Amino acid sequence: MKILLLEDDTALASILVDFLEDNYEVVQTYSMKKALTLSEEQKFNLYIFDINVPDGDGITLLKELREFNDNTPTIFITAFEDTKYLKAAFESGANDFIKKPFDLEELEQRISNIKRQFGLGAKISIEEDIVFDMQTHTVKTSKKTYTMTHKESDFLHYLYKNRARVVSSDELLQNIWEFDEMPSDDAVRTVIKNLRKYIGKEHILNVRGEGYKYE
Repeated sequence: MKILLLEDDTALASILVDFLEDNYEVVQTYSMKKALTLSEEQKFNLYIFDINVPDGDGITLLKELREFNDNTPTIFITAFEDTKYLKAAFESGANDFIKKPFDLEELEQRISNIKRQFGLGAKISIEEDIVFDMQTHTVKTSKKTYTMTHKESDFLHYLYKNRARVVSSDELLQNIWEFDEMPSDDAVRTVIKNLRKYIGKEHILNVRGEGYKYE
């Protein structure tokens, strides 16, 4: 699991990186602009953003990311007591927040909750006899084990963690492929066809004119 940490307090950032790196891959920056660049260049499973940083704020950053269909789960760190900032954070697309000062164990519990909610653990039970393993990129059924490409694995995970809504082909292209790769819609249809073979067509529905929905 890969985390992008935006925190301008050098002492706190150091503590958080040391703590998080025991279990996760962490990329840390002090700058909102740098965080935006990193989000475009790399794929992350979780964002942890401070609301207030020298060259902007985490809320504005998240709004921009959401406008580009980046739905990476996000936890805000804040020192603000005023609820208007918390309201703004959730309106921008935040999934959780934690107030300074906080215990590191509280942060770990909030991350664990995000992992459960978005299926960020190593294995996901699609059905009782169908298990998707993100680390090995396999789908294991009672009869067969399918080894997927990394793209197929990324597709399945993206659809699963966004299972509450319809995901368009454009969103899949933007969030699965790097900018300089960007294939055609045919590539999306090919991956969807393969995934249906692995887990059953009833789990990935085609919503006419809108996209795909995981069931």
